[in-house]
Amino acid sequence: MLDKVVIANRGEIALRILRACHALGIRTVAVHSTIDRNLKHVAMADESVCIGPAPSQQSYLDMASIIAAAEVTDAQAIHPGYGFLSENADFAERVEQSGFVFIGPKADTIRLMGDKVEAIKAMKAAGVPCVPGSGGPLGEDAAENVRIAREIGYPVIVKAAGGGGGRGMRVVQTEAALVNAIATTKQEAKAAFGNDMVYMEKFLENPRHVEIQVLADGQGHAIHLGERDCSMQRRHQKVVEEAPAPGITPEMREEIGRVCVEACIRIGYRGAGTFEFLFEDGRFYFIEMNTRIQVEHPVTEMVTGIDLIREQLMIAAGRPLSIRQEDVVLRGHAIECRINAEDPDSFLPSPGLIQHFHAPGGPGVRVDSHVYEGYRVPANYDSMIGKLIVHGADREQAICRMRVALSEMVIDGIKTNIPLQQRILADGGFEEGGRNIHYLEKRLAERKDKALSIL
Repeated sequence: MLDKVVIANRGEIALRILRACHALGIRTVAVHSTIDRNLKHVAMADESVCIGPAPSQQSYLDMASIIAAAEVTDAQAIHPGYGFLSENADFAERVEQSGFVFIGPKADTIRLMGDKVEAIKAMKAAGVPCVPGSGGPLGEDAAENVRIAREIGYPVIVKAAGGGGGRGMRVVQTEAALVNAIATTKQEAKAAFGNDMVYMEKFLENPRHVEIQVLADGQGHAIHLGERDCSMQRRHQKVVEEAPAPGITPEMREEIGRVCVEACIRIGYRGAGTFEFLFEDGRFYFIEMNTRIQVEHPVTEMVTGIDLIREQLMIAAGRPLSIRQEDVVLRGHAIECRINAEDPDSFLPSPGLIQHFHAPGGPGVRVDSHVYEGYRVPANYDSMIGKLIVHGADREQAICRMRVALSEMVIDGIKTNIPLQQRILADGGFEEGGRNIHYLEKRLAERKDKALSIL
């Protein structure tokens, strides 16, 4: 087993990793920026190292400082969490070259999946269903690009090969808008990702976002842990997630899970990963693979009883996968609400001092959060300050428990999106289940229009 791990992240995921390490008897090193010295996991870690000032470019994205922290503390491994450097192939490579274990896939795998064009090619070769598209990067020949779009059929979506998180994409409804859309997306992709390569896919108009969680040991063994529905989104960012996904039959789950497992074995995948799909009219279409732990991993843990961070650590220690596919049994239903420090109507960030904090409780309720009474939420990082997760015997009970938990949760001194989450949980469409990825934005737009009409 690993002896000491550097946690190269902050907030709730850093605390989550720390707890998993301590449960396995692994010592921890918390790296932190100057503004994060009072984070909960920093106080709980066996050692801590300040790696720079508040701006993430000078701390949590500073590869050299993080590796140096591992060196001075005699750590064996580095866990990147999610975000920051978690899907940076160069970082994974530098960690391994420096003699440490990167708790995640090999650099080559991260690089492959990070290039959306190459990832789609690899998935097609592995038999994973993909969205109809250009099959490769778009060239400079405008006439050829128009021909490809006609063959795919409008609407189409132009995507940056190096994009992700909802950035670097543009929907094109008509042929007249295509050439300009491609040029604009290429410019934006170059500025944002340093890579102007773009590709084209059919734009599915009413899909759901359904993803498959996998674990693989890099030694020829892999399993899937069922699916999650992440269709409640705003600006391509997930707001509410649940497992299992409403309307996905055991037969569908078994088939798409088998395909994902076979793909993992084919590419030599190591660690935890997620295959993200658009799901429409009973069919799955691969969009990308996230080569890290997901924000929404707790809902999978709640319905399977499997600690995904623990499994990441075991795999990184060189252990073969101890869980067989037949060991994975889904029980009940779980829902996660992301709790953000932001105005629930304008969505503007709301940093500041938390004057009062009360976490909800009761059967099946879990709170993953690093905040506490007296904690000051900085303006330098993502606005998510925690996750509220509930588990019930079925979806109806899970929804009821989440409504109660949201009503109990108190965070005073700053604004949060708890009122938004309460509106979502009270929404009839959400209660029915199976809404598409555009549903939440449409409901928010309707609410805004209604408020303006009253004024």
